[in-house]
Amino acid sequence: SRHRRQSLLPPSRRAQARRRVVSPGRVPGGGGGCGADMALSLGESGGGSRLRRQLESGGFAAGEYVKQLSQQSDGDRDLQEHRQRIQALSEETAQSLKRNVYQNYRQFIETAREISYLESEMYQLSHILTEQKGIMEAVTQALLFQADRDDPALGARRAAAADPFLPLSAKDAAISEEGRQRTLTTLLEKVEGCRDLLPESPGKYLVYNGDLVEYDADHMAQIQRVHAFLMNDCLLVATALPNRRGAYRYDALYPLDGLAVVNVKDNPPMKDMFKLLMFPESRIFQAENAKIKKEWLEVLEETKRNRALSEKRRLEQEALPRPASTPPESTNPFDEEEEDEPPAEEEVVDISLEWIQELPEDLDVCIAQRDFEGAVDLLDKLNEYLADKPVSQPVKELRAKVDERVRQLTDVLVFELSPDRSLRGGPRATRRAVSQLIRLGQSTKACELFLKNRAAAVQTAIRQLRIEGATLLYIHKLCHVFFTSLLETAREFETDFTGNNGCYSAFVVWARSSMRIFVDAFSKQVFDSKESLSTAAECVKVAKEHCKQLSEIGLDLTFIIHALLVKDIKGALQSYKDIIIEATKHRNSEEMWRKMNLMTPEALGKLKEEMRSCGVGNFDQYTGDDCWVNLSYTVVAFTKQTMAFLEEALKLYFPELHMVLLESLVEIILVAVQHVDYSLRCEQEPEKKAFIRQNASFLYETVLPVVEKRFEEGVGKPAKQLQDLRNASRLMRVNPESTTSVV
Repeated sequence: SRHRRQSLLPPSRRAQARRRVVSPGRVPGGGGGCGADMALSLGESGGGSRLRRQLESGGFAAGEYVKQLSQQSDGDRDLQEHRQRIQALSEETAQSLKRNVYQNYRQFIETAREISYLESEMYQLSHILTEQKGIMEAVTQALLFQADRDDPALGARRAAAADPFLPLSAKDAAISEEGRQRTLTTLLEKVEGCRDLLPESPGKYLVYNGDLVEYDADHMAQIQRVHAFLMNDCLLVATALPNRRGAYRYDALYPLDGLAVVNVKDNPPMKDMFKLLMFPESRIFQAENAKIKKEWLEVLEETKRNRALSEKRRLEQEALPRPASTPPESTNPFDEEEEDEPPAEEEVVDISLEWIQELPEDLDVCIAQRDFEGAVDLLDKLNEYLADKPVSQPVKELRAKVDERVRQLTDVLVFELSPDRSLRGGPRATRRAVSQLIRLGQSTKACELFLKNRAAAVQTAIRQLRIEGATLLYIHKLCHVFFTSLLETAREFETDFTGNNGCYSAFVVWARSSMRIFVDAFSKQVFDSKESLSTAAECVKVAKEHCKQLSEIGLDLTFIIHALLVKDIKGALQSYKDIIIEATKHRNSEEMWRKMNLMTPEALGKLKEEMRSCGVGNFDQYTGDDCWVNLSYTVVAFTKQTMAFLEEALKLYFPELHMVLLESLVEIILVAVQHVDYSLRCEQEPEKKAFIRQNASFLYETVLPVVEKRFEEGVGKPAKQLQDLRNASRLMRVNPESTTSVV
């Protein structure tokens, strides 16, 4: 309204009004408020900075600002200019934000890089400190060992007084043999079920023991309270009996040779924990406090080191040559000749070689690094070295350690072949694990796991196959996936298990079970969905063609697929037979016994072509003038339908279906023949009777011979039932007074 009032003023008054609006002192709302700043923002000089300060002010109200701006602006031009200024400020602000974000991002990247460098340096420093600590401990142990060897009594007293973590019984055990036996006897009395597993021996004694809480390694949930007994060569874990204080039940026993201790970082409320690794399992325990946890970690490491040193000293002593014992002088004069013969010396097996001493650790490294071939090579090397050596006690102990690693390696290889692993890569992906299992003497287990792996792969491939709308297209894909996988598996099996003839029977059994899986998927798509007989015949034909590919490797599964499909094919033949019989009966009920008039020569030519394809070569003699056919529509339709049924059934044929197919043909033909026979005897008009005789002659002299000939060609032998049917002039006598067709 203000704009309209100004437009009614003369030009001089309008110019004054514009000057009043632009003038800072005349803006409504005062000279020092929002109105003054807004008027100045519309001016020529200093508009951008003032506008920025105004928009950045804390008390800025956008609605009030726009309202005052619309009242003071003179037309659309001022509003457009002001809009451009605000848009320019927005773009400038966006660019500034981008620059700041980019700068902060660069600083963040540089900071992260510096942190990474610092973390690497800290790790290197920690590694150096750990190495220094290990060197110092090794030097200390060597000095103490030298002193203990010089003075055994002094070493025993030092062992009893130096370790604050040893209980009283263990300190006594370091001095007295009776104390060791007493400690072990007390342990056997406290723990049920460990007497047979922990035999009393002079060299075994208790080092440390205490209560712990076991937690689940995956979910960190508390499982049970246990009591751990650390001995000089093993760790015994026992659970407390609920009704007997101070009594325990045996839970597990772990040799120190295969035990690893890992500190678990505190993560409240989970703290004061450590992990014990015993391949392939692990257990997590929680100590009562941080001090006890530290004691457990230190005493475990110390006991493991002492065990390794004592084992090494024992092996070195056993490897030293023993002085020959001098027998006492004999006073028997007849022994003079025997004294000249040198005494028989027992062969000493040298297992102090460096590679033999490091063999268990090397096997652990190979297993951890998944170097299965290297592990088996080491085992073969050891077996070859010990092949002709006597079995002494050191050899038995070495064998026990190696056998434990062999079990671990076998478990890893079994896991590699388990169906839970990835099934990609085909059969060749399993060759590595299978070959190593065979080298370990586990060919039966390798065969079983290989076939289970391939069965899971076949099931997965069939399950992932997308069901197409067209059944035949899906069957082509299904057959390609299944039989290709079966062929690849057979070739890989022949490559991996060459020389293991006993495994081939297992492969045949597996192939039969896999074929059952394939037939289940095949039947569900072809027969359960009620496809037409022609579609079912094409699908079965495709499956048979793919099955013949297996003959390249000497594997014939055709009889298996026949045995698995015979039930479904019988059902399909009988179902289609019933459809033809019902259709024929329906046409018979509407039969008027009239000639066919096809109206056009094209239709007549098409019918002749169809009859020739059915095997009826003399159909021209049944055609009349123009487009007439001297046959009934019912007889012609029956001929085409019967021949189509026979052609599709022959595609499905195998010996088990011979009687089913023959009986179905006889039933279908009987329906037409009986109807013609009945109509011939009941019809009174001479012309129609002559026409019916002509149709009967076509059935007996043309159609039935063609059916019999085609059946013999497809099956390979004649059918006596069809011959009898053709030779009989009357197949069934009916009641002459009846007026309905008898079937």
